[in-house]
Amino acid sequence: MIQYLSEGLPVPAFARRRISAWIKQVAANHNKKIGDVSYLFCDDEKILSVNRQYLQHDYYTDIITFDSSNETTIHGDLFISLETVASNAKEYNVPFQQELYRVIIHGILHLCGINDQSEKEQTIMTEQENKALQLIDF
Repeated sequence: MIQYLSEGLPVPAFARRRISAWIKQVAANHNKKIGDVSYLFCDDEKILSVNRQYLQHDYYTDIITFDSSNETTIHGDLFISLETVASNAKEYNVPFQQELYRVIIHGILHLCGINDQSEKEQTIMTEQENKALQLIDF
């Protein structure tokens, strides 16, 4: 089950069923199925608070993914700062919706086991994001 929740901001407008089907398709492409996945859309201050409290990081970010997956089924809580998504969309000169979908699927790819700590891993993550984004219309 995929849930879309928010704190302090409204859930962004998108076709939830279509996005959920896309998320399931991307997970299946990585030989995973969706278990309990919750997205919490929030502002920069909330994501900074979560980053400090749980990861001991003192910076803003677009997404934080908490993974409780097993070998075959992905489970997790994903915090997305809509303010950072908006500023990244502006910086990269892409539509907000496209950047939002990139971040949504970025978290799912983490739950599928793809990391982005090293330069090589970042390249793989970007390739997988782009591959997933080709499956959905903006």
